[in-house]
Amino acid sequence: MQVNPGIFKAYDIRGIYPTDLNEDIAYAIGRAFVTFLKVDEVIVGRDMRVSGPSIFDSVTRGLMDQGANVVNIGMVSTDQYYFACTELKLPGMMVTASHNPKEYTGFKMVRQMPYLLSGNEGIQDLRRIVETEDFAPTTRKGSMREKDLSEQFIKAVLELIDVTSLKPLKVIADTGNGMVGPILKRVYDHLPVHLTGLYLDPDGTLPNHGLDPLQPENRAELEQRVVSDGADVGFAFDGDGDRFFVIDDRGEFVAGDYMTALMGRYLLEKKPGSKIVYDVRASWAVPELISEVGGIPLMERVGHAFIKTRMAAESALFAGEVTGHYYFQDFNYADSGVIPSLIILEMLSKKGVKMSDLLKPLEAKYFISGEINSRVADAPAKMKELETRFSDGKVEHMDGVSVTYPTWHFNVRASNTEPLVRLNLEALTRREMEQRRDEVLHIIRS
Repeated sequence: MQVNPGIFKAYDIRGIYPTDLNEDIAYAIGRAFVTFLKVDEVIVGRDMRVSGPSIFDSVTRGLMDQGANVVNIGMVSTDQYYFACTELKLPGMMVTASHNPKEYTGFKMVRQMPYLLSGNEGIQDLRRIVETEDFAPTTRKGSMREKDLSEQFIKAVLELIDVTSLKPLKVIADTGNGMVGPILKRVYDHLPVHLTGLYLDPDGTLPNHGLDPLQPENRAELEQRVVSDGADVGFAFDGDGDRFFVIDDRGEFVAGDYMTALMGRYLLEKKPGSKIVYDVRASWAVPELISEVGGIPLMERVGHAFIKTRMAAESALFAGEVTGHYYFQDFNYADSGVIPSLIILEMLSKKGVKMSDLLKPLEAKYFISGEINSRVADAPAKMKELETRFSDGKVEHMDGVSVTYPTWHFNVRASNTEPLVRLNLEALTRREMEQRRDEVLHIIRS
């Protein structure tokens, strides 16, 4: 079968509908999934995209024609899907393209929680099976049943915090017409907080803004509303609900590495001495705050497939990525958008402080560039050039090129999906951060 190999990515399958990924390809991927994993039952959920129903129908037909039964969990957020795979102890396929624009579709695939299919671990195998149409022979035909696990999900996430400790905080949540709105409302109905929702209804036409809160234009309204409404905090979620972002009481966007440091330190109060995993791009704030309170910080490659595997291997309590993925041991090492929102509410309630009060000490000490993307013709050559230019620093290759000096450090990685390199840089003064950032960007973009 002719298929664009570029849709088979490092952590999932993703492409534009219907040019890169259509019903015929979805059907073949369903058959390939059963052929590769040799399973007889598969959980399938989907997000709110306009192409969702037909892609769902095609992939489930492929699964059933290949002999597997389908457990249809309906239109859900990705953390609800991970929960279903954990509860039912089954592999799964989630029809979603996460935070990508509305014309995309795709699949996030679970082998067995917390292990997902990734580029090296299954996704390229699916590609080969689809291209060669090398499906296992079968005479069995699968069937479909429906299963709603939303009540169990709500109960499970609420058990991760002390609801009785919550104060009547004023929260504004923007779910961007993605998948989080309905389940968030139901979870927050159990809390004594004042919730104002923005765009809580799933709508695949995305009438209001895009699905990635890392893009400033997609969170601008939320930032304004937190200030104008006098809210304690603002929460933003990506399209499928596995990423989470915070706007503080000043209307300022909070960097993901600051959130990892603050949540990691807070969770260590409950389980002292635990391991906390963070990604190579993160601020020094993360390992320093974790170590200060007796935790064990562990650096890992970027990407949920690597983070989940490392957490499981180390029995880590918590992990965070700078892009807003937060993972929890008590949630089978999976990432969730809803759970960190609950932990922030508990943390603010118990400490009796504003979000900005927690951030000010970090902002005074750690100066971070945020992730800066540059389009380059030859990413490997550019990385080599940077490595040579900064060879007097400590150079590491866990993921891309990381270089560390006493007062500053940076990581440069090639994008898995686009002809981009991504720079994250930090220094101990704002002046040096800006100077070093411009210096490294000049080399990248020359």
